[in-house]
Amino acid sequence: MIVAETPRLRIRHLTAADSAFTCRLLNEPSFIENIADRGVRSELDAMHYLAEGPIKSYQQHGYGLFLVEHSESQTPLGFCGLLFREYLQETDIGFAFLPQFWGQGYAFEAASAVMQFGYHKLNLKRIVGLTSAGNTSSVKVLNRLGLQFEKMVQMQPAAEYVQLYS
Repeated sequence: MIVAETPRLRIRHLTAADSAFTCRLLNEPSFIENIADRGVRSELDAMHYLAEGPIKSYQQHGYGLFLVEHSESQTPLGFCGLLFREYLQETDIGFAFLPQFWGQGYAFEAASAVMQFGYHKLNLKRIVGLTSAGNTSSVKVLNRLGLQFEKMVQMQPAAEYVQLYS
């Protein structure tokens, strides 16, 4: 299912067919450093991650992480989506792209489209951004989206604090 399209991008639901790309993205050193190590080491692990993460979230919340692909070539570039953070009772805009696609405006373009989807199609009242303090690239994207630092939060008890932008 296509969620949004921009002149350069198509943003759609992830499926089991995206397991090879998912495995590649989740094992990027930048993903592990800035987001988390999800323990996905094989395509089978990726299929489980997709089933228990994004696909389950579509069923529970009507949204989740989406695949961002180039609209003409259908080359997968990264993920961008909305994640309901149970512990915080907040919906977060999340994004991650392969390093070769950084610095080309894809994260901002995709996140803008996904936020429009969240506000106008899902009628969400609030979408926040969460990032580690040292992730300056993500902070820049969040600021361009119009989000400003609000406070430090823990994603779960005993976890490190991250910055919440609203």
